[in-house]
Amino acid sequence: MITLYGIGAKFGLPEASPYVTKTEVHLRLAGLAYVKEAAPPQMSPKGQLPWLDDDGELIADSHFIRQHLERKYGLDFDEGLGVAERAQAWAIERMVENHLCWTLINARWLIPENYAKGPAQFFQAMPPAMQEDMRRDAQARIGENLRAVGIGRHTDDEGLGLGVRSLAALSALLDGKPFLMGARPTGVDAIAFGVLAGLMTPFFDAPIRDRAMSFGNLTAYVDRMMAGVYPEFDWAPLAAQAQTMAA
Repeated sequence: MITLYGIGAKFGLPEASPYVTKTEVHLRLAGLAYVKEAAPPQMSPKGQLPWLDDDGELIADSHFIRQHLERKYGLDFDEGLGVAERAQAWAIERMVENHLCWTLINARWLIPENYAKGPAQFFQAMPPAMQEDMRRDAQARIGENLRAVGIGRHTDDEGLGLGVRSLAALSALLDGKPFLMGARPTGVDAIAFGVLAGLMTPFFDAPIRDRAMSFGNLTAYVDRMMAGVYPEFDWAPLAAQAQTMAA
């Protein structure tokens, strides 16, 4: 039995964490049966989400979970791709995970209104006397991480410009294709979808969301992935929202 540990449905998304979404999409693309449980990141072998319990074998980090699934179950999420295409998919994945996703984290954790209604709610189960200190400490740690990776050292306009450049790159790479590498989803679509859906959910309001929604092929891509991977989830199509925003 496979158990996936993550956050769960929050923020208008079937899974709040884009990295847990990545693993869940891989499981669903592979048709592997699994159960999902919510758990705090401290319980993970690496102190982060997601992690997987596969018949007693614990695997942490979405990248190594993917490697485990491919090895144990004879899968290849990049089946049909040539050597150069696999290299391109890896480069796209690195851009999305190690750059674009930080703009999502910045929007959720450092815009006060978003933090108050979003990540700050993670601490509701704690004793009331501890909640405010935990919220403040967690936000400070995220701010330190953003500075460490560089995004937090820029002005708001500079950080937004970098995020938009990554969005434009994804839009150009997707041009004329239903999925990033062609006619069917491959491994990289799992994280691209997770991060883009996280940026575009109407639950949060941020300049980076407004800019993301302006890329018509990216909103259509997220809608396509959501319908294909999470058909049971009640998702309001982004294309109609984008048209309303542009009007």
